[in-house]
Amino acid sequence: MPGLSPVARTCSRRRVLHAALAGALPGPGVARAQAQSWPNRPLRLIVPFPPGGATDLLARVLAERLGARLGQSVVVENRGGAAGVIAAELASRAEPDGFTLFFASIGTVSINPSLHAKLSYRPEDLLPVALFADLPNVIVVRGDSPWKSLADMLAEARARPGALAYSSSGSGSSLHLSGEMLKADAGVDILHVPFRGGADTANQLMGGRIDIGVNNLPSVITLLRGGQLRALAVTSPDRSPALPDVPTVAESGIPALANYAATAWFGLQVPRGTPGAIIERLNTEVNAVCAEPQARERVEQLGARMRGGSVAEFSAYAVAESEKWAAVIRRSGAKVD
Repeated sequence: MPGLSPVARTCSRRRVLHAALAGALPGPGVARAQAQSWPNRPLRLIVPFPPGGATDLLARVLAERLGARLGQSVVVENRGGAAGVIAAELASRAEPDGFTLFFASIGTVSINPSLHAKLSYRPEDLLPVALFADLPNVIVVRGDSPWKSLADMLAEARARPGALAYSSSGSGSSLHLSGEMLKADAGVDILHVPFRGGADTANQLMGGRIDIGVNNLPSVITLLRGGQLRALAVTSPDRSPALPDVPTVAESGIPALANYAATAWFGLQVPRGTPGAIIERLNTEVNAVCAEPQARERVEQLGARMRGGSVAEFSAYAVAESEKWAAVIRRSGAKVD
């Protein structure tokens, strides 16, 4: 929103998100006949990151179980690039017939609108269906790194400003913003090097081309368990059940990081204009997937946590997250590389 002050942009963003909610909630006169024959053919689920990363892995759990519940295949379509902008644009312009779904992330919903002065998609053109899962980011180094703790790494970063580099899955991603918030809070200068997706980030780290990785937990959990990588901290407010011995950033012993918290999250959206009855049905089925013990176990094995909830709850959560990350972007001065 070029030309607007930060406060005006935040207010405008809040209005946009509330407008999206209003468009998603079916009115009393909605004709449910539109959804009676739906779905009568396969659906596609557009995923904003490449195969192998956390977003993709979680999306495939949802696609498989949602397809089973709907009686039609849900085909994953990976459209990585530009921190989700490419995929969000594609999804927002799709026919609103209930056959195109978007696996939205914290980045596409709550970060991009503040990070980019101009977007190729309008956030209000994607309507909330349900929050699906969340997970911590994890700060990792190679298994043979001399750093045994986050405090060790930050001490070297402080002693050698600009000498260290950290990677993320792309400029403007939640991983990038988590790293920038850490830098701002800790008062250190570490170079950001973006790569394409979580799998690429892990490979670059193991290859010695960067020093530190900020990754979603699912994309590195196997490497952590195998010893190729070492976790210094998780970014969530609480320790992850998947890595119970790894402290949170807030537990690092650094006073400036005592309130640090960053959690990635994912949900389902559809193009504006999708019939309200279909949105209701999708919300019901996503919540049913979240309640399935086997699906829950698969998600938890990836280090994530099932969420679920109503359309209104997802929309309100997105508004709160958007306001939080807008403040982080202003304070850190984060830019798209």
